[in-house]
Amino acid sequence: MPKNDNMLAILWMLNSGVKMTAQQLSEKLEINIRTVYRYIDALCASGVPIISDAGHNGGYSLLNNFIRAPLLFDIEEKKALLQAAVFAKEAGYPLNEALDNATSKLKMYSNQEQEGILSRHLAGFEVINRKGDPSIQPVLAELEQAVASLLSVEIDYRTSREEHHKNRVIDPYGVVYWNNKWYTVAYCHLRNEVRSFRVDRILEIQSTERIFIRSEVFSAREFFIQNQLPDLVGKDGLVSLIIGGRSGALDDLCLHWFLGHHLKERTSNQAIFLLDEQSIHKYVPYFLLSYGKSIQVIEPQSLKEKLVVVASELIEYYQR
Repeated sequence: MPKNDNMLAILWMLNSGVKMTAQQLSEKLEINIRTVYRYIDALCASGVPIISDAGHNGGYSLLNNFIRAPLLFDIEEKKALLQAAVFAKEAGYPLNEALDNATSKLKMYSNQEQEGILSRHLAGFEVINRKGDPSIQPVLAELEQAVASLLSVEIDYRTSREEHHKNRVIDPYGVVYWNNKWYTVAYCHLRNEVRSFRVDRILEIQSTERIFIRSEVFSAREFFIQNQLPDLVGKDGLVSLIIGGRSGALDDLCLHWFLGHHLKERTSNQAIFLLDEQSIHKYVPYFLLSYGKSIQVIEPQSLKEKLVVVASELIEYYQR
């Protein structure tokens, strides 16, 4: 058997609760006794709590209930999982209790040296995110279960344009975290089409027993991105948006959730984006206003004029 299979077999045999000598393990696995010693040493180095008793009735055994812990994670894998858990919790991950249990097990079943390494890495690793509404976590958990079980859910949903909510039945195809918010991509029976729903606008949710079918090739991520950021490749009538300014401001613009998607070229003092004219006039002015004098629109002239109009309207609004 391959090395990993033999090591796993040793774990299961030791988990029986009966002490086994290296000779017995060697005979069971039909491998050299020196190889058994190497595997035991490797398991101990990876954090497996193997107890070795010398003497006539000695042998190897496992710490009680160790088999409940994740098996064969090395120190880098444990560090990666624990740090990923920090990201998940900051994003409002719905299964926090299960996540805490999993991370506790990773720490609990590490040896003393590994515990020290993990503690040092976690102590210097922080994630700061905009805190979401904790009330959405039960909704997220319900949606995640519905996605996995292929079960429709009934929701009360309020859009940004509506004062009152509407009752809908949706088939959740996936859950997406984007731009500090959670969304579900689902088929809406009210509108008879696939749409995106912001989770924080779901006021009530109730599972149903109605089973739906989701295409195996459907990607909630791709659908969401295409709806938020339409693909302009090959589209006619695209306009170059040229912006100059301070390096830090330009760096920020190039990472913008919308403009960054349309970045064509970045030089030391300019950023060039390629967009359709409608988007430039409808959205871009509002993206740029917050940058004040740190940036300057070079082209097109029509955007400069639009910025003047938008700024004038704001001045008039606050002078009332």
